Amino acid sequence: MSTENAFGRVSRRVGKLFRAVLLASTLAGILTLAVLLVYVANDAFKPLSADPGWHLTFFLTLVVPTVGVGWWSYRRSYGTLTTGLLGTVMPGIAALYAGGLAALFIDVIPTLVWLSFVIALAVPISVAAALRRTDRDVPFLAKLVLLLGTTIGSLLVIPGFVQELPTVPADWMVLVLTLGVPEALLLGRWLGGRWGQRAGRIAGTAILLGSAAGGVVGMASGLGAIPGVALALFAAVPTGIYVAIVLKERPDRRVGLLLPAVVVAGALTGELLVGALGFAGPESWVDWGFLTSTVQSGADASAVGIYSGVVGTILLMFVVAAIAVPAGVGAAVYLEEYAPDTTLTRIIDVNISNLAGVPSVVYGLLGLGLFVRYGGQPTGTLLVGGATLALLVFPIVIISAREAIRAVPDSARQASYGMGATRWQTVKNVVLPRAFPGILTGTILALSRAIGETAPLLVIGAAQVFGVPDSWNSAIGAMPLQLYVWASTYASPAFYTTVLAAGIVVLLTAMLSMNSIAIYVRNHYEQR
Repeated sequence: MSTENAFGRVSRRVGKLFRAVLLASTLAGILTLAVLLVYVANDAFKPLSADPGWHLTFFLTLVVPTVGVGWWSYRRSYGTLTTGLLGTVMPGIAALYAGGLAALFIDVIPTLVWLSFVIALAVPISVAAALRRTDRDVPFLAKLVLLLGTTIGSLLVIPGFVQELPTVPADWMVLVLTLGVPEALLLGRWLGGRWGQRAGRIAGTAILLGSAAGGVVGMASGLGAIPGVALALFAAVPTGIYVAIVLKERPDRRVGLLLPAVVVAGALTGELLVGALGFAGPESWVDWGFLTSTVQSGADASAVGIYSGVVGTILLMFVVAAIAVPAGVGAAVYLEEYAPDTTLTRIIDVNISNLAGVPSVVYGLLGLGLFVRYGGQPTGTLLVGGATLALLVFPIVIISAREAIRAVPDSARQASYGMGATRWQTVKNVVLPRAFPGILTGTILALSRAIGETAPLLVIGAAQVFGVPDSWNSAIGAMPLQLYVWASTYASPAFYTTVLAAGIVVLLTAMLSMNSIAIYVRNHYEQR
């Protein structure tokens, strides 16, 4: 059946055919990606190398109960299922990043140096807080000079003084003081605003004691005190707060927490049973030795590891975020809120959009010429690599931040102006808070792209360098570079089907976890 409209002849059959073609192409893309992931995961985890009894045990103790509880949760409501899924995934992702943070304090950043700079930065922060609370009208220029002088003076004096002290706390105690105390204060105050001051104080005390308990348990279990504190602060605490919020504020979704409980109980039960029955598990290449080994070369694939690549990637992301995010968000704020609509502004807009589509190897050449040849920096270092990747994601951060700022309704700005606020006060108190979720989402996605980039690092000379850096001018490696070297320099079937597949799984896990966080942040604030 066909009809006529303003666009010409319309046929329902053509519409149905077009819909079927779109569905088929979507399913073909998803199926192709699924086949590729299964192929890589099979080489990395070797599931078929396990005994049939091992598969049967975990199928009965883990798979069947998880599917059953998941289906039951879905039948109750979609929100119940998402609550359970988030409670299942959150501990794993949080533990992943807590482990990366612990690696930095174990091999890269001495805890005493960290403590000295935390104390040095605490001085100007205290001065700024005192100036904000004072009743005296201090001129802006005087405040700026005082803060700059205090910051520079404390950074020049305090670190050296602290590092020369004859007696200092243990490493894990330093982390409890510098990370546990601020987290306890901030989260305690936040929860106090939701549930009352008494509940906030109890939560803050529990967080502080839990971080100290994590260090003690880490030492007793052989895991290590620093990883124990990191896991307690950045894995156990977020999971515990999430569970507490669900139990207290979402009674209709409480049963969703049964899903992660079933997953944990099923995994532990299956592990106990296969150990008691003597069933051999899969000969996986993604194991603790692969994740913690620093060996990067040699003909024996079983001896190599990805640890230094993971640490290098984390450090690069810190440098990229420190350079690209403030500059990108600042440029977005200026272009959206301050810049006049002139020919120059329109040219800048077009160039930013074009730069977002420039091949990454071009940014590598730009970094090589800008930082190495003209800047005089050595090739392949942490600072050069991070700055080059920052140039790569800089246009993406600007575009995503501008879209988030543009999404703030003009009525909110006009209301702020109507109350007598200045443009800066409006931007600071109205625009940026509302645009923050979108800015955060775009930033995470930009960093996720930077994680997987290889060409810029190849161009700046970091391809054959592996190791844990100890300064800004140390040579840097990254996970994509390790995969490139394993696939080229040590090209052999032993590497293709073993450590290369395992490295791909680790890299994809990091990228997918960051994308998942961005999606969750976006959906969470859209629902609000």
